[in-house]
Amino acid sequence: MDRGRREKLACMDGLKGIGCVCVFLTHFVFAFYYGMYHYETKSCHLPGNLDIAVGKSPLNLFFNGNTAVRLFLVLSGYLLCRNYFLDRDRGRLLRSAVGRYLRLMPAVLAVNVVVYLCMKLGFYQNVPAAAAAGSEKWFAGFNAFEPSLSGMLRESLYGCFLFGDNAYNGVVWTLQMLFVGAYLDYGLAAFVSGLRARWLIYGALAVLLLRTDFLAVFLGYVLCDFMHTEWTWRKKLCACAPLNWSLFAAGLYFMCYPSAGFGYEGTIWGILPLVLVNYYHIFGVLCFITAVLNLEPLGRFFSMKGFLYLGRISYSLYLIHFPVIATFGAWFFLTFYGKFGYNLTCLADLFLTGGITVALSELSVRLIEPLGRKGGMLSGSVFAEKGNKKAS
Repeated sequence: MDRGRREKLACMDGLKGIGCVCVFLTHFVFAFYYGMYHYETKSCHLPGNLDIAVGKSPLNLFFNGNTAVRLFLVLSGYLLCRNYFLDRDRGRLLRSAVGRYLRLMPAVLAVNVVVYLCMKLGFYQNVPAAAAAGSEKWFAGFNAFEPSLSGMLRESLYGCFLFGDNAYNGVVWTLQMLFVGAYLDYGLAAFVSGLRARWLIYGALAVLLLRTDFLAVFLGYVLCDFMHTEWTWRKKLCACAPLNWSLFAAGLYFMCYPSAGFGYEGTIWGILPLVLVNYYHIFGVLCFITAVLNLEPLGRFFSMKGFLYLGRISYSLYLIHFPVIATFGAWFFLTFYGKFGYNLTCLADLFLTGGITVALSELSVRLIEPLGRKGGMLSGSVFAEKGNKKAS
């Protein structure tokens, strides 16, 4: 693999880490500054209801969870079959497909076991914290039930992957797209990517998936196929700097589109004729990623060490961050906001909760995720060996 291809892969990993950090910031903001999302003055805590002004500005990109999730899904779709488009090795593609469950599941199970224990011990403080922060409509609805060991195991072992179950850890609903959607991408890569008529097939599938969350993973795969198709005109477009900087600007514009679904009057998005939140975000993400892939300065920027580190811990960070916010983050807020004031307490809470989340994510990357990778490699090797024996 040449140096340029390695750099492009690195910048994709950096973007994945940024997406997960934005999801963390989204959930922290929703918990303690719900006015930034829902524009209700009773949920505002900054002077002069500044929360609403921030939420209706491009700054909302830093806590725009809907965009961040679409970024994460599109990137995953892009990276799932990237190696296949580089070397056309069906054996590697098959091994990746066979081992995917075992790569994803151990971290989910480990985090959910901790969630179950925290619920049993009464560590979840999100309900009283929501009442104090004015975020009852969102924050109070999580983990407010009697935990069941069988229910936790059901969600961890197959429920989140097949049905999007997320009662114990609210963020794992996306694993249905990352798991089931992955097999759609693997199948397309193996059986459709070599066909001339594949773009017609992709168009029909896009229409079928239009009203589902699988669309983002699928379009990430389509973008990967496009970027690795040897068309002269495609190479000219990708080499056109003005076009790609325009895509970058358009991507940021649509990625910043606030997620609330209302209140766009007087904002820079008020000129858009329709409210199409998910589609604007997916379109923006596709434009943004295309620009990053084609513009060397952007590729280098998002390949910086800090972004790559976030990409390295992104999966564990994604799984771990919300339980930390709802336990430690809520406890710290309830304990100190009456003593040090609301905003100072939340600022300290943000840094402490973020630090704990990163530390736990690092432990998970070192101790838990390797179990999944080893299991995935082992299952893929066994499957491949059986296939070779049958063939011989």
